[in-house]
Amino acid sequence: MAVSNKKKIWIDLDNSPHVPFFKPIIEELNNRGYHVMLTARDCSQTCGLADLLNLSYKRIGKHYGKNKIIKVAGLVFRAFQLMPAALRDKPDLALSHGSRSQLILASLLGITSVLIGDYEHATMLPLAYPSWVIVPEVIPDNAVKLSKDRTFKYPGIKEDVYVPNFRPDSSVKDRLGLGEEDLVITIRPPAIEAHYHNPESEQLFEAAVNYLGQRDNVRMVILPRYKKQEIWIKNMWPEMYASRKMIIPDRVIDGLNLMWHSDLVISGGGTMNREAAALGVPVYSIFRGKIGAVDRYLADNGRLILLESLEDVKTKVILEHWQRPEGLDHGNNATLQSIVASIIRVIEKS
Repeated sequence: MAVSNKKKIWIDLDNSPHVPFFKPIIEELNNRGYHVMLTARDCSQTCGLADLLNLSYKRIGKHYGKNKIIKVAGLVFRAFQLMPAALRDKPDLALSHGSRSQLILASLLGITSVLIGDYEHATMLPLAYPSWVIVPEVIPDNAVKLSKDRTFKYPGIKEDVYVPNFRPDSSVKDRLGLGEEDLVITIRPPAIEAHYHNPESEQLFEAAVNYLGQRDNVRMVILPRYKKQEIWIKNMWPEMYASRKMIIPDRVIDGLNLMWHSDLVISGGGTMNREAAALGVPVYSIFRGKIGAVDRYLADNGRLILLESLEDVKTKVILEHWQRPEGLDHGNNATLQSIVASIIRVIEKS
């Protein structure tokens, strides 16, 4: 589909998971004749991943911690920080996977906005309602906060957009000093500064590290979300860190590649859980917020195991080497095509 009058789509990368998700969407939109402008918030590994994937973006704003009042003020402040770029580039459509700051500004400037979401329990701000939403089919209609005629649905899960493009690279194990005999466990701590955080997730994280640290052949690769969390982990388990029983990468690495070469994954965040499920890697969730429809769907189908108590850590986690397949199916990506088709339908109406 060629676009004669090249329309402009503004994508705001608000958090780390949005980077791999939007990369194939950006490529597909460019291939169809649309111009994409990118902004990114300096939050977690967002900018580092964007650099790793060679995306051209403008870094604007940062994360303001877990204090609710400061967090809301920071979102509004970042909306005004984004304003010069929006006024200069005059996008026809604002697109994100949950950027409240972009939604606030789009509302103020009268820009049509599309929110792609996969967690129906996310908190929305009064000024941050989108014009349209795109959600997975497994989320029921009554859980979507926008009318049905403003809602598009796509098959599968959002991780199906980019996981089919994944190509394994075993050099990640050499870079981290992991041996063939090691039982490699990738662990993502809970997002303690997120509005949906439940302290029970931290208790499960600590219990998992303490339990796994007692196993002889286990090597834990831990991926902290923030520098402050990294320092806390190193101080909490100094002996494990010094002996490299626990490994914290010193630079941004390809999470999909790391998980593919792991034997199991334990995560307090939804995206890494679902990425592992999409790859077929055994995955255990220590997320203790409200369980969304997507994670419930994966759990019901045996692709994700929910750890809900300290006892579950010892009884449900199976410590054995994963027999990974030869590769992944790189066929037609129905999820990607569905999402892009919905975006185009909206921008051609605006």
